[in-house]
Amino acid sequence: MQLFLDTTDVAVLKSLAATGLVDGVTTNPSLIAKSGRPMLEVIAEICAVIDGPVSAEVAAMDVAGMLAEGRKLAAVAPNVVVKVPLTRDGLMATAEFCAEGIQTNVTLCFSAAQALLAAKAGATYVSPFIGRLDDHGAVGMDLITEIRAIYDNYDFDTEILAASIRTPAHVTEAALSGADCATIPPEVFEALFKHPLTEKGLQQFMADWAKTGQSIL
Repeated sequence: MQLFLDTTDVAVLKSLAATGLVDGVTTNPSLIAKSGRPMLEVIAEICAVIDGPVSAEVAAMDVAGMLAEGRKLAAVAPNVVVKVPLTRDGLMATAEFCAEGIQTNVTLCFSAAQALLAAKAGATYVSPFIGRLDDHGAVGMDLITEIRAIYDNYDFDTEILAASIRTPAHVTEAALSGADCATIPPEVFEALFKHPLTEKGLQQFMADWAKTGQSIL
């Protein structure tokens, strides 16, 4: 499963990309607003750091506006993925982007029926929001399982990009449920490396090694 970072913090992104484990980046209007910088500048800088897909979201709500904004975003760098909302207009724009060879990420997906429509429109990615469904009493991960079954039934090429990931357990569950990718906050990415038994075992190994008085070099 591919791991994307959900951030516009370029310094954090550079640090985590150095692990060689970051496959792409997703952004949204809230993250752009938080950065306090011009959107096109931020996206260009991120694309200079990451070779993989970088999602940049349109702000328009109508088809014509989405197409105009999406084309401008796609022109920033070859790896830009135009992010559109899962609305009627969003899916109409997605179909046109598909015809033009522009990659898309259809976001704010909360049902398998919505995901089916996104795939039929030719979306490159669909982003089901797991955590937000959990917040409303549903089991968000069930949606990943349902979408996976539908996409496999019809050999859709659209990739499932699990979003609204809150914990390392969410990442594991998304992988087990068949998500192609997961986009996660930097703090959750950092937490994936950690387990108390790993730390405890390493401390014991190092203590025992020190007793030998040896040096490998």
